[in-house]
Amino acid sequence: MGIEVPFPFSAREVPFPLQGQGEDFETCPPSQACRKINFDEERVEIRPGFAKDTWFLLVTGMKPYTNMRVELVPVMYVKRPEFWQIEVVGCLPGIGLTALAPYSVFVSLEGVIGTKGIEIMGATKSKKLFVPPNT
Repeated sequence: MGIEVPFPFSAREVPFPLQGQGEDFETCPPSQACRKINFDEERVEIRPGFAKDTWFLLVTGMKPYTNMRVELVPVMYVKRPEFWQIEVVGCLPGIGLTALAPYSVFVSLEGVIGTKGIEIMGATKSKKLFVPPNT
């Protein structure tokens, strides 16, 4: 006896590409809740992971709202660049609680290292870092 699972549409009815994905993604309007924010250039570092040839990027700075969520978001590429760009992005879940607050975020660099390294992209500045070669 099979279990019937209600589903709003069949696979044949799904439009491709889905709206806002694939070819249409570049034409979608940018988010209003998220923006690139700056970082403290002196407190950006690449740290080794526990496993061999793994690396993590650690970025710290001051965010303009205490309830802002900060993330490191790698840019997507078709071909591996010399320096892979990673954006420092701050998002507000609603009304911003205006007050400077420190942030510290990290991201694994697995699959997002350029041929020479990475470039951290803030609102008004960027910083290039060379990633140690695999051993």
